[in-house]
Order: sequence, then C-alpha cells, then structure tokens
Amino acid sequence: MALQAATVLANSALEPVTIRSPAELATWFEDFSYTGRHDEDDDELAAVLDLRGELRELLTASRDEAVVLVNRMLAEEGALPQLVRHDAFDYHLHAITSDAPLRARIRVETAMAMVDVIRADEMSRLGVCSDDDCEGVVLDLSRNRSRRFCSTACGNRNAVAAYRSRQRG
Repeated sequence: MALQAATVLANSALEPVTIRSPAELATWFEDFSYTGRHDEDDDELAAVLDLRGELRELLTASRDEAVVLVNRMLAEEGALPQLVRHDAFDYHLHAITSDAPLRARIRVETAMAMVDVIRADEMSRLGVCSDDDCEGVVLDLSRNRSRRFCSTACGNRNAVAAYRSRQRG
C-alpha cells in the first residue's frame, strides 16, 4: 500500500494535478490508510508535495540507485523498524513514530516498502507510463506483469488510438 500511495503522490504533480489542497491530501491520507499525526494545514501540504520529485526518482531508479536513495531516506529520518499492530492491520513494520510529521512518515514508509522490492529483485514492477505524452510512474502489481500505463485514462487513450489506426489501415 505504501508503494501505491507513493505512486499516486508522485503522479499528483502531473497534469491534471490531483492534490492541491489540505482537503485533497486528507483524502489521499484516508485512501491509503495512513495513521498517526496529520496536521491538515498548508505547511504540511507544502512539505508533502515537496516529496513528489524524490518519490518519482526512487520509483523509477535502477536497483543500485534505489539502494542508495532508500538508505539515505532511512538514515535522514532516523528510522528504527518496529513491529506494530493497529486498526484492521495485523503486525507489520513501522520505522518511525506515529507522531512524526507526515512528510517523514511517507519517506520512511515508502523506503521500507522499497526494501522489499529491492530484496526480491522486483524493480521491473516499477516504470514509466508507456503513453508517449505521459511521464507518470507505473506500479505493476498484476500477476502477469502486463500493466503499461499509469492510469485508465492513458490506457484508454492508447487503446482508442490503436483502434483508430487499425480502422484506417
């Protein structure tokens, strides 16, 4: 879920911008089951939106580049992994306290999720949208590794273009 949240957050900088207000950030926070401190103000919004470039860099990095980024993110936030259980979730790892700023928690949770991706050598599950006019990050969680587009809109646009091309041919 942390990787999905990071992907949506990274892609929120692309047109159309999808997170522009504290209320839209609150929706993202709820959609991805974040818990803990959430200030819901303009300062928090600015700090979180400032992460989008770093998240995009991490999610599109090579395996070795991702290791460097993950290690840096965890060290800068003073991450200390601990098992926790809350809400509907059984025991899982948190590496930062729930009262830390949301920006720090996003960095650490994304980095911790990337640890699993790197260790399992699953970097091919991350990439950039196949739409020529889009730079969105793609997180492919499909069983057959067939996801190529960052959104339904990009996928539909390409399917329509391919259909029209076939009809002309």
